[in-house]
Amino acid sequence: MHGRHARHTPRPRPHARGRTTGRLRRRLLAYREVDFQDTHLPEAPSGKASEECLLLVHVRQIVGRVHYRMCERCARAVITGISIDERFRTTGLGTRALSHLRSRHPGVTWRNRAPGRTTRDLVRRMCIPTADDAAPCPHTA
Repeated sequence: MHGRHARHTPRPRPHARGRTTGRLRRRLLAYREVDFQDTHLPEAPSGKASEECLLLVHVRQIVGRVHYRMCERCARAVITGISIDERFRTTGLGTRALSHLRSRHPGVTWRNRAPGRTTRDLVRRMCIPTADDAAPCPHTA
């Protein structure tokens, strides 16, 4: 019986391990199995930039969208909306989508006009200023 009281048997914490494992699985899923598809929405009036949408697709299901307008003449673009499913919000998928847009359209100056706190935080992390900070492009208004 000597020394038995000094042994420490750690208790498993199933909730902490389950959350961490689930978050890691969703992050890997977001990086490996989510594809990006560009779509062009119906044409805008002449002289205006058309609305475009980057779809985030996971196994034939749309799990997010990034709406934006781009003017090729001025080399400016405005993000008008970002929506990502709840289960993919903390996986870095939004950052990956905006990085994809930047790499697909090099030399374009990006601005943000999308509402919402989650969108503002994401765009701030990506160093994309709001559309109010600079003179807007007359074609993306």
